[in-house]
Amino acid sequence: MSSLSANEDCLGWAARDASGVLSPYSFNRRVVRSDDVSIKITHCGVCYADVASTRNEHGDSKYPLVPGHEIVGIVQEVGSNVNRFKVGDHVGVGTYVNSCRDCEYCNDEEEVYCVKIPVLTFNGVDDDGTITKGGYSSYIVVNDRYCFRIPDDYPLASAAPLLCAGITVYSPMIRHKMNQPGKSLGVIGLGGLGHMAVKFGKAFGLNVTVLSTSISKKEEALTLLGADKFVVSSDQEQMKAEAKSLDFIIDTGAGDHPFDPYMSLLKTGGVLVIVGFPSEVKFHPASLNIGMKTVSGSVAGGTKSTREMIDFCSAHKIYPNIEVIPIHHANEALERLIKRDVRYRFVIDIENSLK
Repeated sequence: MSSLSANEDCLGWAARDASGVLSPYSFNRRVVRSDDVSIKITHCGVCYADVASTRNEHGDSKYPLVPGHEIVGIVQEVGSNVNRFKVGDHVGVGTYVNSCRDCEYCNDEEEVYCVKIPVLTFNGVDDDGTITKGGYSSYIVVNDRYCFRIPDDYPLASAAPLLCAGITVYSPMIRHKMNQPGKSLGVIGLGGLGHMAVKFGKAFGLNVTVLSTSISKKEEALTLLGADKFVVSSDQEQMKAEAKSLDFIIDTGAGDHPFDPYMSLLKTGGVLVIVGFPSEVKFHPASLNIGMKTVSGSVAGGTKSTREMIDFCSAHKIYPNIEVIPIHHANEALERLIKRDVRYRFVIDIENSLK
């Protein structure tokens, strides 16, 4: 098996500054190490993290910046110690590509909570000091621990959003036992994450209520995604009618929103999990204390839960709703994502458009 040259150019699209505008960019990936997998990228999902990082919203962007952390493709080379994957396998890479591998969370395969902070798939600093570059590119080299087998019969384009949007809602749903048939789930927000929460909820046998400020999404929620109920959260009468009706709520809202009205929908002992990043979380203590309620947070998931989620999606034929685009539409896609003009996840066809 011939090794890829350290000097082989990797073609990608990168932002050069905080304007966030992406354009073609050539760079080098590292030589495949003994525990590495080299992956020819076929598709990459578009996440709001791509917007935030390319536009330096967190003040830590390192340019040129190649975004993308919902990566799928085909193994083209494996290191000498790699036994889990072989050339030709379909694989995915999610939001992180390294961790300390020694802390309690890494030992429990919850690497996303590594005490030394996991190395993000893009705009992170890897163990060799290089800046990681993401999936808006032709190939990637990753330690095999952070790669995930995609079943051959699961479409690669559909698999991409599972690596961030999917696992971000699946992981807390399992952790908080939101997989009990007959229980009731509320989903705040119906975007990339929210629509996956609806799909998982239905697969778990839950009664699913979508909570949205936009009445325009009602038909999609009920007919396309199979939700049992749709509530316009800005309608006080509708909200009052649902008081103490939900066992669980998954809050995928990224923008600022009030929390007390949603807390009132929880039954005694109910759980609200926040997976979005509003600028603040504020609610009255009575909303929490009266009714013995729990508020929790969560990000992505560890390697164990990610493997389980992929297998669950394959077994239950759960597929994200996607809009496949060529790489030269990436800038437009980021703008549309900001305007929430996507149903429900953009996926870039890297294989056929990145030339």
